[in-house]
Amino acid sequence: MPLYEFDCDACGARFEELVPPGATAPCPACGGERVRRVFSRIAEPGLPAGLQGKAAKESNARRGEREAQRKDRFVAERKRERGQGPPGG
Repeated sequence: MPLYEFDCDACGARFEELVPPGATAPCPACGGERVRRVFSRIAEPGLPAGLQGKAAKESNARRGEREAQRKDRFVAERKRERGQGPPGG
């Protein structure tokens, strides 16, 4: 799946998500569904692309938290489907 960059119409956050082409993802900051895909700028030759330093570490930490939350929701849903967990929670 490609990595796309999105802007949230509700809170103005910009974020990246791995989604199928044509799909969107909810805003990780506010949960908003009204997001727009934006086209990232191409880095000039010889210049580092992407986030650097503290910004990169913060972005990676936020992404790690989102992935952990998704995994927890997935595991909980599978347990509910198999009758191993409490309903609705």
